Amino acid sequence: MNDNLSLKEKEKAEEEMIQQAFQELLNDYLSTKHRKRVEIITKAFNFANQAHKGVKRRSGEPYIMHPIAVAKIVCNEIGLGSTSICCALLHDVVEDTDYTVEDIENIFGSKIAQIVDGLTKISGGIFGDRASAQAENFKKLLLTMSDDIRVILIKIADRLHNMRTLGSMLPSKQYKIAGETLYIYAPLAHRLGLNRIKTELENLSFKYEHPEEYHEIEQKLMSTAAERDKVFRDFTAPIREQLDKMGLKYYILARVKSIYSIWNKMQTKHVPFEEIYDILAVRIVFTPHSLEEELNDCFDIYVAISKIYKPHPDRLRDWVSHPKANGYQALHVTLMGNNGQWIEVQIRSERMNDVAEQGFAAHWKYKEGGGSEDEGELEKWLKTIKEILDDPQPDAIDFLDTIKLNLFASEIFVFTPKGEIKTMPQNSTALDFAFSLHTDIGSHCIGAKVNHKLVPLSHKLQSGDQVEILTSKSQRVQPEWINFATTARARAKIASILRKEAKMYQKEGEVILNEFFKNDDIRLDDSALDKLTRFHNFHTHDELLAAIGAKRITLGDADKNIFKEKQGKSWKKLLTFSFVGNKEHEKESNASVEAKEPQGKINPKEILKLTEETISKDYIMADCCHPIPGDDVLGYIDEQNRVIIHKRQCPVAVRLKSSFGNRIIATQWDTHKELSFLVTIYIKGIDGVGLLNEVTGVISRQLNVNIRQLNIDANDGIFEGRMKIYVHDVDDVRTICNNLKQIQNIKQVTRVED
Repeated sequence: MNDNLSLKEKEKAEEEMIQQAFQELLNDYLSTKHRKRVEIITKAFNFANQAHKGVKRRSGEPYIMHPIAVAKIVCNEIGLGSTSICCALLHDVVEDTDYTVEDIENIFGSKIAQIVDGLTKISGGIFGDRASAQAENFKKLLLTMSDDIRVILIKIADRLHNMRTLGSMLPSKQYKIAGETLYIYAPLAHRLGLNRIKTELENLSFKYEHPEEYHEIEQKLMSTAAERDKVFRDFTAPIREQLDKMGLKYYILARVKSIYSIWNKMQTKHVPFEEIYDILAVRIVFTPHSLEEELNDCFDIYVAISKIYKPHPDRLRDWVSHPKANGYQALHVTLMGNNGQWIEVQIRSERMNDVAEQGFAAHWKYKEGGGSEDEGELEKWLKTIKEILDDPQPDAIDFLDTIKLNLFASEIFVFTPKGEIKTMPQNSTALDFAFSLHTDIGSHCIGAKVNHKLVPLSHKLQSGDQVEILTSKSQRVQPEWINFATTARARAKIASILRKEAKMYQKEGEVILNEFFKNDDIRLDDSALDKLTRFHNFHTHDELLAAIGAKRITLGDADKNIFKEKQGKSWKKLLTFSFVGNKEHEKESNASVEAKEPQGKINPKEILKLTEETISKDYIMADCCHPIPGDDVLGYIDEQNRVIIHKRQCPVAVRLKSSFGNRIIATQWDTHKELSFLVTIYIKGIDGVGLLNEVTGVISRQLNVNIRQLNIDANDGIFEGRMKIYVHDVDDVRTICNNLKQIQNIKQVTRVED
């Protein structure tokens, strides 16, 4: 009886919690400027609450709390209206219950049904358990995004809430979701202008993948906060005084670099936390005198503060006159503070700040009450996505990388000969620019004139360049172009043209081969193709046929001679062997595309213990990142059921987490300094007599560590060196680095990948 009573009390408490959470959502919605369509939101909530009744999340809370939380993010953090809030509440109903999209359409109408259908198609992550499904799911995501941008915005909100509650998941699942988030959701949030959400997704991913580093940087930020606050107060005091004189309504914020951004910079620059000098930036947000004066006010503020502090001559970024493709507008100027450090100042109006934080997609077409002038750049990007989707992509990972290329790219502005301005991703080449104008121009371009000077197609463009593309009717797309094309559009077009040409050449090659063998009574089959492919050092039959068709190979007597051997039984054996080999190749090929579930005893849900015995016998240390005991690592079960250990931040591991999450295993080190591992230590400092002696003395005599290789290069009084040394674990590396830093003239010591 008591059990029943306590169960009823528990259910009542849960229902009260649910109703309270929904009421908070309604209150948030009612405080926005959107039309007050409370009735349809309440209807969607009641429907979802009933559909998910009795279902719990892994954390133990009622499942409906998740859709409510996603709806709150959609309302408060992205700024969408009632349609999107309804879709957020309903986003898991079709996936997890017996209701269909038709049911949703009958009750809530076609628009809500269409968005829920889009969300259902991309449920379970962009990437499925199989690589072929992965590419298809990603294509579905992009297609639905092209139809209605709200699909991806709600999906990003869904992912943000999942990341906020990731602690209740299994470690292997955490790595998969965190890796997928960093690989594609954070770049998508960035591309759609959701800056605050992008930063939080990066930080949360980093927190789960590298908890120790995360907390270490967090502690250092906290311990240096008081010092930063003083710098901020001292730096902004004269600026406030000047802005008050100008009669502006404004507020000034301190913007602290995110933990993930700091760590990323530490990795790429090989510097410690103490040498990251741009942790603090200042943001001025003002109310313009009028909408027409908004741009002028930005520049007036810039001129005023440039009289107080010296501006950096090369670091003025004008995103006000030329907004970024995601709608971002601001004026960035870097000023020399009185403390001798450069400090970036971002100048934004309130409107610009809203767009920067929430993304103009939220204020764009679907904001109830009208469109926006910012529509152009996003439309262009969605059009590029559609063009890429029109061409079938043979490799799922390549497809993802092609799309991802332009998600995180900074932008530059270049001009056509007629003075029209074009936005291009940073690091774009003249070839990328040619393809951005038109596929025909790209296909036939032979060079370019940049600022009236002749340059090759691989020339990297700078902001402000004037670019004229030179073309020739006789020019054709060259295979090597793919190596220096950087934009998704150019790479996709080049790959598509090369694939079509290769198929054409393959057909021609087959005709030439048939004709060539006809008189010698040699049948053109897989066996003959295998022999010829090996003879000409190609990997596949298609490569051989394309080379013959393109006249890169001329067939002669040498080709016939390889078939002049005893036939009969041995010939049949060869045919049989070739056939079996081919089938095996087919199986292997399918396996790589479909990413089958790993077979055998290894259970991805377990946490693997990495001991001296298992490292030597059972597991493989990845060559791409050379993990050692103490590194944050994970295991990957490959096609042969072998476990390969990668560092979690290794680029290969990032792709594996995103693509083959079902094969990722959480791992723990359990070693006792018995095995030795080779690592590379990078050192840099001021050259001096006896320095090399001191370095080798610290390593071999003080620490008793074996040096396998030592390369030192000195130039103009500065030396750089790389040492390959044997260590037991990360603690050894830390000790070595700390001891080397004690040498007077050494300024930088860090472990690097070879």
